[in-house]
Amino acid sequence: MKTPIGILLLFALVLSCQESENSNLSETSEGIPNIVGKQEYLNSPYVTAGNRVYMVGHQNGSFPDIGWHIKGEMGGIWNHPIKLMDGFTITLFDNQDTLSLDKADRFTNYPMASKFDYTWTKRNIEIERWQFAPDDRQGAVVQLVIKNLGAEQKLKLKFEAVSDLRPTWLGERTNMFNGKDVAEFDDDNQIWKIKDSLNEWYTLFGSELEFDQKSSFNSSVTQNKTSRNGIEDVLFLENGQTHIINYIIAGSYISEEDALSTFEALKNNIKTDFISKRDRYRTLAEQSKLTVPDKNIEQAFEWLKYNCDWLVRKVPEIGTGITAGIPDYPWWFGVDSEYALKGYMAVGQRDATYSTIKLLDSLSEATNGNGRIIHEVSTNGAVFNEGNINETPQFASLIWEVYQWNGDKEFLRTYFPTIKKGLHWLMTEKDLDNNLFPDGYGMMEIHGMDSEMIDVASYTQRAFDDASKIAEELGEKNLAKEYRKTANALKIKINTEFWSEDFNSYADFIGTDQQALRLIDDAIKRAQSLNKPWAVEELETTKATILKNPSDKPRPFVLHHNWVVNTPMEMNIADEDKAEKGLKTAEKFVNPFGVFVTGIDRDESVGSDDGSFKGTKVFSYTGAVMTLPTSVQAVAENNYGNPDQALNYIQRMTRTFSFAFPGSIYEVSPDYGMITQAWNIYGFAIPIVQQFFGINPQAQNKKVIIRPQMPTKWDNASIENVIVADNTISVYYSKSDGKLNLKVLQNNPNWEVELILPKTVGNISYEFTQSSEELIPNDNSYVVKSKSKKIELMLSY
Repeated sequence: MKTPIGILLLFALVLSCQESENSNLSETSEGIPNIVGKQEYLNSPYVTAGNRVYMVGHQNGSFPDIGWHIKGEMGGIWNHPIKLMDGFTITLFDNQDTLSLDKADRFTNYPMASKFDYTWTKRNIEIERWQFAPDDRQGAVVQLVIKNLGAEQKLKLKFEAVSDLRPTWLGERTNMFNGKDVAEFDDDNQIWKIKDSLNEWYTLFGSELEFDQKSSFNSSVTQNKTSRNGIEDVLFLENGQTHIINYIIAGSYISEEDALSTFEALKNNIKTDFISKRDRYRTLAEQSKLTVPDKNIEQAFEWLKYNCDWLVRKVPEIGTGITAGIPDYPWWFGVDSEYALKGYMAVGQRDATYSTIKLLDSLSEATNGNGRIIHEVSTNGAVFNEGNINETPQFASLIWEVYQWNGDKEFLRTYFPTIKKGLHWLMTEKDLDNNLFPDGYGMMEIHGMDSEMIDVASYTQRAFDDASKIAEELGEKNLAKEYRKTANALKIKINTEFWSEDFNSYADFIGTDQQALRLIDDAIKRAQSLNKPWAVEELETTKATILKNPSDKPRPFVLHHNWVVNTPMEMNIADEDKAEKGLKTAEKFVNPFGVFVTGIDRDESVGSDDGSFKGTKVFSYTGAVMTLPTSVQAVAENNYGNPDQALNYIQRMTRTFSFAFPGSIYEVSPDYGMITQAWNIYGFAIPIVQQFFGINPQAQNKKVIIRPQMPTKWDNASIENVIVADNTISVYYSKSDGKLNLKVLQNNPNWEVELILPKTVGNISYEFTQSSEELIPNDNSYVVKSKSKKIELMLSY
């Protein structure tokens, strides 16, 4: 016979089962893509991301100290521009046994959620810990799915959280100072409310068990400004039953009322919020949907679209934009965005692109007012770096690239004033000798490398070329002519003054002998410390040559073999013969995962090095292979007709996909630095969408040019639902037995598709299976122009 307390607990069980039917995330997640992490990386970071709040901990379920920007504080739960919690612990126990949910058996990543699996063998209990951060809410949900496979049993369940209401990086510059967290239990709402003593910053958390009995609450003293508070409940677990417990975490940097409102919204919309986010991610997956023979690349491409969304950070008082990387760069950057957003447009993530550009433009104007684009700004609005030299020209090219996708002339009018001011600033204040090469730091932040840098020169040339097109579009004919003249002159100068025939490479920089000798001495020390004897020998030879043949004028130097020497090929401005030599030289500075940031860091074991990156204890990119240099090489190879080699670089990056954090690619290959990075999409979307499939939009003319350049290994490939303004394009490519079948679909018949196919050796025959267009021979290609919704043809050669 049941006792009164037993009846009460049974009633609680019924309510818990009802809740299970309503909001069991395990059931709601069925059919969603997911990737199980590696056992050896359970003690490494993950992120569960929302656009307002995200959580960073370890894949075993713990929350250790993570990060270096704010030492040990970049993990936990963040609601930028403040932190909410260092983390939490969940414990099941009775008088005999204890299970702490910080040593997961398995970690599984979903596009919109994280899952940790635990097995309590002694008690015959399996537990899933789910967590997700809903869109546009300042909070997160943690759900336990507890399956009792053994006898009926009663346990206690404790959720203990460590609040840490503190400002993000550079908070002191915006008068954000950290006070002691003060905790108060709200008996009416049965939640903990924690407030920063100096600010209207709040963290709230509570459980959602639907039990009639009240939970018990407890606190313990901390030695710093945090607070530690717990919720303890009694669970009655029946045999064969599944029980759902939800924990709600909410916050605000505005007011207590704001935090309470968020808490209620989270509590009342768990399943709705989860389904909404799930369905939104399904839409992301369908945009620019890739199908190729290499399923690893196909999967990486899909998940990079999810990664892109994880990095969107919304702070309504400042703006919304993509951030560089998690955990240590969760704020906004100029150059990271300028690479990444080209890829964002190619995969249809337009809103993130527009909001980021708007944010960068407004912050740059407020900070500089002269067109110079900022480099790095914290989510509290504090600008750390007013802008490296390459970021201003790269902004101009980004605007032109986006305009190709959206065709919105008002978009050009909005940002062209910034471009004009920026190019004027670049060529007056930063080119004091008037030789068209601006002086200052570019992508390589090596101390002393601040003269005339190859990447700055390359991006400046491209900026003037793109700005001339913008001026033409907006009717500024004379300015267009002036910009074009500068672009043409720069192209010639780069190919003559930056090229080194001795090294078959473009120079790292143009500078004085004195500057070069200082840099060589530093580089020799670096190479010696990394045990790179070949680099030491080469640098000493270069030093001897300089001393033997001195110059009193600046000249080009190849010292570090930095990846930026390949930007003339990335920007497609290198002469054909120089490009061929330069790309071949670049192949020396790789390992199985990609391209070295600094070529002199390469060693003789690069062909067999397939292990973890051994980074320094103090965060550094020394010795690093990174995704951005590898991405630049993929784009560069395609520019000069080498899709097989471009694919090779993409394959190298793909080897790092899910290497440490399932569903993501690290910034430093394969497992160092940021666990997810915005500019990774550049190295996949541009080479694949715009170069392999050859989709080059001209939305302003309601036209899409398609010039396929497919790797030989991809006999069957398709890209579907590529968004171009109010049109979508799909391309299907298949090749076998000397026949090429090509099909192009568009959903807007008012647009023109111009299909350009390269001529092959020998005769070529063709037939259209769905339309009556003509294949027109051109100098080096065949051209089809059509306004049909479907163009399908078969080529035989």
